[in-house]
Amino acid sequence: MEKQILFEDNHLIVVNKKAGELVQGDQTGDVPLAEKIKSFLKKKYNKPGAVFLGVVHRLDRPTSGVVVFAKTSKALSRLNEQFKKRIPKKTYWAIVSNAFPDEKGSLSHWMTRNTKQNKSRAHTKEVPNSKLAKLQFKRIKNFDHYCLLEVHLETGRHHQIRAQFSALNFPIQGDLKYGASRSNKDGSISLHARCLQIEHPVAKEHLTFTSDPLKVGIWKAVLSD
Repeated sequence: MEKQILFEDNHLIVVNKKAGELVQGDQTGDVPLAEKIKSFLKKKYNKPGAVFLGVVHRLDRPTSGVVVFAKTSKALSRLNEQFKKRIPKKTYWAIVSNAFPDEKGSLSHWMTRNTKQNKSRAHTKEVPNSKLAKLQFKRIKNFDHYCLLEVHLETGRHHQIRAQFSALNFPIQGDLKYGASRSNKDGSISLHARCLQIEHPVAKEHLTFTSDPLKVGIWKAVLSD
């Protein structure tokens, strides 16, 4: 657990989530990252009672990268307000299938969500019950059969990056749900929350947290190139 920690003070703890880890508990009953962090804090500080830890935002289970948690109720309420107002800036690394033609650009779609399938769809025009989804991207490098992109989210829709690039026939590597031809061996998808910028909820200073993907699978080849 300690190796995953990117930052900690009295109000925040920021970690580099591994692909496959749940941020918060679900119907699977698997131990989520939030509970692992609570256990870590309880042991580290020898806390006698329950440990407070607030989940501020989430990443999809097969996605890796930066996640921030609140250690106090004050920090939680203030961070929740930041995310509600879309103040934090989020940058992702995505490995998409096939070489991507454009060096940089933006995507704008209207998203609908199927809760039964836990899947979203990106439409080119507004449709009933849709929400606008926007992002910017730049190509870092093309490889023979895939491409590494840097993605900056302007909105935070359900499965937004996965659905938008799938709509262009460039699904995220390993993302069978959105059209990838095959899965990654570890069940992950090649999407990493690379950077998160927030305002400290108490000190008010600007904070930037950056993490690298673990050098496993296709990330090992990409990061070693």
